[in-house]
Amino acid sequence: MDKMPKWADVALVPVVSLILAALISAIVFVAVGQDPWEALKMMAYGAVGTSDSLGYTLFYATNFIFTGLAVAVAFHASLFNIGGEGQVLLGGLGAAIVVLFVPWPHWTLALIAGATAAALFGALWVAIPAYLQARRGSHIVITTIMFNFMASGVLIYMLSGPLKPDGNMQIATAVFPEAAHLPSLNDIAGLFGSDLFGRSPVNVSIFIALLACVGVWALIWHTRLGYQIRALGRSESAAKYAGISAVNITMIALLISGGLAGMMAVNNTMGVNTPQLVDNASGGAGFIGIAVALMGRNHPIGIVIAALLFGALFQGGAELSAATSIPVQIVVVIQALVIMFTGALDEMVRSPIEKLFIRFGRSRVAGE
Repeated sequence: MDKMPKWADVALVPVVSLILAALISAIVFVAVGQDPWEALKMMAYGAVGTSDSLGYTLFYATNFIFTGLAVAVAFHASLFNIGGEGQVLLGGLGAAIVVLFVPWPHWTLALIAGATAAALFGALWVAIPAYLQARRGSHIVITTIMFNFMASGVLIYMLSGPLKPDGNMQIATAVFPEAAHLPSLNDIAGLFGSDLFGRSPVNVSIFIALLACVGVWALIWHTRLGYQIRALGRSESAAKYAGISAVNITMIALLISGGLAGMMAVNNTMGVNTPQLVDNASGGAGFIGIAVALMGRNHPIGIVIAALLFGALFQGGAELSAATSIPVQIVVVIQALVIMFTGALDEMVRSPIEKLFIRFGRSRVAGE
């Protein structure tokens, strides 16, 4: 055996990373005078213990699915799209313009139009960094980070100027028309006499996120374009030798990535209890998508699982902070530890596990 089994890379490494994050988190809880086990139980209850908390966990997970997929598509082309935050903000701007200025007779039409506009605006926002990467060699990480700040400035200008309703002191658009308000999952559950998701804002855009997972799976592993994206990601020189245009595939992969990130805004603008676009519409989901993609091994199924975990972590952490004397900063530290071990320190965990499998495999071969 000269490499680690696939199942170990997909399942064992993330589990070990989570265990390490949990152990360090326990030390942090002890340091602030809290019982780690009780804190863990409270976080779990806060994430799925009530209908409201379950709904909020799914709401956050929907955001992370979109941004995780966005990062994953770029990763397959060996590109690091770190500009999800800005693409979400511009996606929200596109969705807001479409639903505010066009009268839609039904939410289904508003959803299609809003999602299309959000994807288009997100893709257009990453188009310049994509061009600079493809044609000029400007590093995509640097340009997309810069575009995050630019997107925030553009959005604040639009919300405090052209899109600001008269007499409104909040930096936000007007509330969207009723026909553009997406039904919540609890509305659907109510048709069957259930209150499964309580007052949470989880809505039908979660189905759009799951459809996007299927679409990315089909694109990356079952189309010629997906093969070209993966080939470029494995070896640019080999891809060029095979006749694949690195410039075209770089542009296409990043445009798809930006479109997926932009679509997240549908959940955060049209699906919330007060549907409108606000200045912090991204809520940090663009950066969390990086950890989700890494933990999910850039595969849609893994991304869904990782998004659910991070959704539970965010919702459970918020409930823990509200119900105890634990400062919210400590909850942020716990969240950061999970992100760090499943993202930035992934190779630190993978390397010793891989060495153990290789050594064990060679020992078995020698014994035979």
